[in-house]
Amino acid sequence: MPQPYLVPVRPIVSRKTQSSGVSSSTSTSSALPLTLSLIIPRPPRVPLLEFTRFPPCRGALSVSTAIQTEVVIVGAGPCGLFQVFELGLLGIKAHLLDSLGNPGGQCTELYPDKPIYDIPALPVCGAQELVDRLMQQIKPFEPQFHLGQEVLEVTPRVDRRFDVVTSAGTRFDAGAIVIAAGVGSFQPRRLGVPGGEVFEGRNIHYRVKGADAYREQRLVIFGGGDSALDWALEFATTAPSVTLVHRRSEFRAAPASVARMRELEAAGKLRFIEGLAEAVLTQGEAFAGVRVKAADGSLHDLPADHVFAFFGLHPKLGPVAEWGMELERKALKVDTEKFQTSVPGIFAIGDINTYPGKKKLILSGFHEAALAAFGVQAWLYPEKKQFLQYTTTSPVMQKRLGVG
Repeated sequence: MPQPYLVPVRPIVSRKTQSSGVSSSTSTSSALPLTLSLIIPRPPRVPLLEFTRFPPCRGALSVSTAIQTEVVIVGAGPCGLFQVFELGLLGIKAHLLDSLGNPGGQCTELYPDKPIYDIPALPVCGAQELVDRLMQQIKPFEPQFHLGQEVLEVTPRVDRRFDVVTSAGTRFDAGAIVIAAGVGSFQPRRLGVPGGEVFEGRNIHYRVKGADAYREQRLVIFGGGDSALDWALEFATTAPSVTLVHRRSEFRAAPASVARMRELEAAGKLRFIEGLAEAVLTQGEAFAGVRVKAADGSLHDLPADHVFAFFGLHPKLGPVAEWGMELERKALKVDTEKFQTSVPGIFAIGDINTYPGKKKLILSGFHEAALAAFGVQAWLYPEKKQFLQYTTTSPVMQKRLGVG
């Protein structure tokens, strides 16, 4: 059962009641200092398998076999997800691309449990909870996701459309593009040992996908942040062996997690080594573990079934810089009317854009998405007159939302 939360609400008093001077037992004017508490249920978590995920296309695709869409959104973080909503209200469909394997961007990958306090009407909201809410909000528009793919090429055509090609060979024929890629595509910081890349995805991992699969395995976990310690603590009670390796004895993780780790270490349920990965251990062609060089220079061969490296992610602007758009300090310059870049038909919202007075806030990105949606509509359908409609009164918008 999702836990509800309380929101204090001041009673509503009409100006007529306040100014009439009438005093009665039913008048609310004397109750102004009081507050009420509305119990608002939190929405259920939205399983990430409920969205439409398309497999990558292999091999060359002709124009006739490219995926036809009104809009391609590059980036499936909070701003990219909200862009789906704003476009959907205008009746515009979109496909989303992201180099990461799940929607959510930085919120999901870097700080899923960190609280966010500046989202309107939500006094506090976890980063992953925000992503879950956005996924629930855009569900009526049936967005289609292409994940684990980086956009490599964007080519404008004479018919005002764009050819888009991804690292997986997927090709799109798009009417407009919205770049919501944050500070660029995020790449995990690799373990960085010779031969390690051969075992990535099989025995060497940069995120936990399905924790139950590792509970009976021998594990080595690298890192000193929240992710490394959280998973070390999680697996220490079930795995036959868990070794935590960090380059120094100080940690970036929450003090309570560090204290708990020390308790488990003292109890013999977890091993800690201050050191760095030195090499991969193999038996024939099979993965056997990892060699660690400790701070004192000693070498430790650690038998393991799986290794997790939580060194964080590093942003890479990547091919975006080669698409012919005007840049300023590695950000895309946009106008503040439509949030269009210097290339007509390509828009940019969120942390990846820049303009006078720019503030890198999720809240600002939501505002930019709303205005960009109207800019996209004008680009796609220049002959169509725009009308500002409200979700509270517009039958058309309510029908699109599935509530009309």
